Amino acid sequence: MNAKEQKRLMVLNKVGEGWMGAGEAAGVLGLSIRQVRRLLARYREEGAAALAHGNRGISPHNKLADGVRARVAELAGFKYASFNTQHLTEMMAQREGLSLSRSTVRRILLQSGMSSSRKRRAPRHRSRRERYPQQGMLLQMDGSDHDWLQGRGPRLTLIGAIDDATGEVPYALFRLEEDAQGYFLLLEHMVATHGIPLAIYRDRHSIFETPPRQKESLDEQLVGKREPTQFGRLLEELGITSIPSYSPQARGRIERLWGTFQGRVVSELRLAGAQSITEANQVMADFLPRYNSRFVVPASQPGSAYRPPAPGFIPQEVFCFKYQRTVGTDNVVRFKSRRLQIQPGIARPSYARAKVTVHERFDGTLAVYYQGQRLAITEAPPDSGLLRSNKQIPDGLVTRILRSHGHKPRPDHPWRRSYRAYFDKG
Repeated sequence: MNAKEQKRLMVLNKVGEGWMGAGEAAGVLGLSIRQVRRLLARYREEGAAALAHGNRGISPHNKLADGVRARVAELAGFKYASFNTQHLTEMMAQREGLSLSRSTVRRILLQSGMSSSRKRRAPRHRSRRERYPQQGMLLQMDGSDHDWLQGRGPRLTLIGAIDDATGEVPYALFRLEEDAQGYFLLLEHMVATHGIPLAIYRDRHSIFETPPRQKESLDEQLVGKREPTQFGRLLEELGITSIPSYSPQARGRIERLWGTFQGRVVSELRLAGAQSITEANQVMADFLPRYNSRFVVPASQPGSAYRPPAPGFIPQEVFCFKYQRTVGTDNVVRFKSRRLQIQPGIARPSYARAKVTVHERFDGTLAVYYQGQRLAITEAPPDSGLLRSNKQIPDGLVTRILRSHGHKPRPDHPWRRSYRAYFDKG
């Protein structure tokens, strides 16, 4: 008998002996007089066994079978190792047919000596700002460098964005490093699937803005404004407001997203056996719809602030790197190691000394534009200097050069003696 039942037994014995009335016993036990009398009647008929609860020794109808508990512990220890409790609960319901609550799974893991892989900090008082009221008004954009493949492949950087109003992740992709081309591809996919957002919230990476320590060019000093980066130029063309943040805490929504992804995505990549960036992006494409259906919240205002592209919008002319060049007197544009010959056009027979824009597209092709019009170009013949540098070296020339450079002076050569000994000998 436990302490509660022993107390009831002592009080009921005193009532039976006449030392205490039913009202006094009710006050001592915290029961009603009717319940005390019912206990006293059962005690007189069945003895001390009547004080035990009727369900003692009976297994509850909703108790999990021992086989289910063992199955959960086995999955958590091997197949779904490193999954946090909530993620493990969802994966077992989707793939294993085990529909359990998170608290039940957590209790089984604790009883098995396994705790969640995600460590939580002690709670601190923070004040969160209100979300933007409508979808597409503000997107937080960032990259996360992490060992996503856990040593099975190269170290990758996940580039993505999250909607401030709903928490939706419209797109994310893996790159070998955080680069401008990755952000171009990210924004291009979002424009194609959702539209053009009103603003983005980002850090002060050199991809988004020119570093302050970099010296201004003469043109920038004359204009009084820094030249935008390639991605900054893209935002200006699309009419997207770029808002810089000055601390990770200011980007709390996307920073928390990376914490979630570094737990869930890493586990799903390991479960899929991904070993390359291509396989990692395939897993991400399958993961994002499930993540959004689970975590997206409705915006306070219905509708969408995403803007459709203007009529006649050509993505290839916007989502590319652009460089300003001056055409030579021979109508050739020099770009890196290539020479582009501009063909005469109807509007202008010669483009000598004209300012043109070279578009470097992500498929490796180049295009030249003058005042918004694309020009016809071909590969120009190589320069004479390039031809001289690439001409064949006569046979035996390399051997003669090496032999001449490898000559050693004789031991009594004047260069081997000090100048004092040389003059003394003279």
